[in-house]
Amino acid sequence: MKDRMEKKGFFAKLRDGLTKTRNNITSRVDELVKYYREIDDDFFEELEETLIMADVGIHTTEEIMNYIRDKVREEKIGDVSRIKDLLKEKIISILEEGSRKPELAGPTVMLVVGVNGVGKTTTIGKLASRFCREGKQVIIAAADTFRAAAGEQLEIWSKRAGASIIRHKEGADPAAVVFDAIQSAKSKKADILLCDTAGRLHNKKNLMNELEKISRIIDREFPEAHKEVLLVVDATTGQNAIAQAAQFRESVGITGIALTKLDGTAKGGVVVAVKSRLNIPIYYIGVGEQEDDLHPFDPEDFASALFDS
Repeated sequence: MKDRMEKKGFFAKLRDGLTKTRNNITSRVDELVKYYREIDDDFFEELEETLIMADVGIHTTEEIMNYIRDKVREEKIGDVSRIKDLLKEKIISILEEGSRKPELAGPTVMLVVGVNGVGKTTTIGKLASRFCREGKQVIIAAADTFRAAAGEQLEIWSKRAGASIIRHKEGADPAAVVFDAIQSAKSKKADILLCDTAGRLHNKKNLMNELEKISRIIDREFPEAHKEVLLVVDATTGQNAIAQAAQFRESVGITGIALTKLDGTAKGGVVVAVKSRLNIPIYYIGVGEQEDDLHPFDPEDFASALFDS
C-alpha cells in the first residue's frame, strides 16, 4: 500500500515536472490533430518539426516518423487522432529496449561521473537517502577533491541520510579517497559505496585519465563487488547530453544514466534521444530539488506522464 502511494505521489510529481516538455510536444500534437482533417505530408512535416524542437533529435525523430508512416500505410489509418497513440507506443518501445535497473544485490560500487554543474553531488546525496531508507548500509567517497563545496555538500547529505563518508583534504588524490573508501566498505561490509568524482580538473591532468585510474582501483581492490558507472546528465543541455554520454562511455564505460532537471526544460525529449542513440539504460530521473524528487526511471510512467490527459 505504501509503495503504491509513493509511486502515485511520484507520478504526480513526474507529470508536473514534465509540464514544459508536455506543452512542447503533446499540446502541439493536440493542436495538429485538431487542425488537420487527414494525415498528409504537411501533417507529417509539422509533427517531425515538433519532435525536433523538443530535442528528440534528428536521428531519433526519423526513426519515430518512419514507424508512424509505416503504421499509417500498413493499417490504412485515416484518423488523425490515432497518431498520438502511435507516438506514445513508439517512444515506450525505444525506452524499453535494453532497459534495466541497477544491480544492487550484494556489495555494489557506484562510480558517479559527469561534468560540473549537472547535479552530480546532489544526485549522490539523493541516492544515499534512498538507499538508506531501504535499509542499506551506505558509504560515500567524496572523491571530487578539486571542489571544496562538493565535499561539504556530501557531509551534509551523509548526515541527513545516515550514511558514512570518507573525505580527504581539498586537492588530495581522488584515487586515494576511493582506495580508503573501499577499505572502509570492505571492513564494515557496506552494501553500497557511492563514489563522487570531479567534473573537471584545475590542473593539466586529463579528467578521463583520472576516472580510468579510479575505475582500475575499484576493479583491483574490490573485485568481488558489482560495479555500476552512473553518468549524471543535465536534461536542460539537450543534445549536448548525447555528446557528453558518448565521451564518458568511451573512457570509463557507462552502465546507466541519471537525467536531472527535467522539470526545468521544455526539451525533455532528450530522454528519448539519449536512449535511442546510445542505448544506455536510464536508471534515474530528477524532477525537482527535494530529497525524494529523484526516482527510478520507468518507460511507461514517463510516456504516460507526457501523453495522457
